[in-house]
Amino acid sequence: MIISPGEIIDLIVMTLAFGFIFKDIIRMPRYVHDPMPSGFDFENFKFTCLVIAPAIVLHEMAHKFVALGFGINATFHAHYFGLLLGLFLKFINIGFIFFIPGYVSIPVAGITPLQHSIIAVAGPLMNLALWLGSSIILKRASSLTSKQRLALVITKQINLFLFIFNMIPLPIFDGGQFMSGLMQTFF
Repeated sequence: MIISPGEIIDLIVMTLAFGFIFKDIIRMPRYVHDPMPSGFDFENFKFTCLVIAPAIVLHEMAHKFVALGFGINATFHAHYFGLLLGLFLKFINIGFIFFIPGYVSIPVAGITPLQHSIIAVAGPLMNLALWLGSSIILKRASSLTSKQRLALVITKQINLFLFIFNMIPLPIFDGGQFMSGLMQTFF
């Protein structure tokens, strides 16, 4: 099985947590005649989930599927402590939210440094592709609704941020893992 039931549950939990954490930061466009809902705004929550989740989910799945392509077992996990940290930071409202929502576990034994490097860069390259795709659509599509345009602008921004952030060449980031694998391979 390519994606286990446990991984599907973790993907759903991560997506719902992201939607909740960022629902008050990302606001879907409202029209003058649309009343602002009181209480929990389910439509905005849904919009936030649909805009943010692909950047994170596809990033992690790129790591997983590239590893599987090399014949290496890979499993996605929601990072429950990281998600709880994100919820905590939302509730204390410090204006800055940083947390690790999930990760793909890959056994170290039997993996070459070059394979490790390619697996590490797969996630950020997915974010780069999503940034590029949304940029192209925004430039070429003339008949987008305001909601579609906002979704693409947010997608573009999130994916560029995730690409740059994840490519920081420190060991804890994908960029550091990528560079380390290349250094071990060629030097």
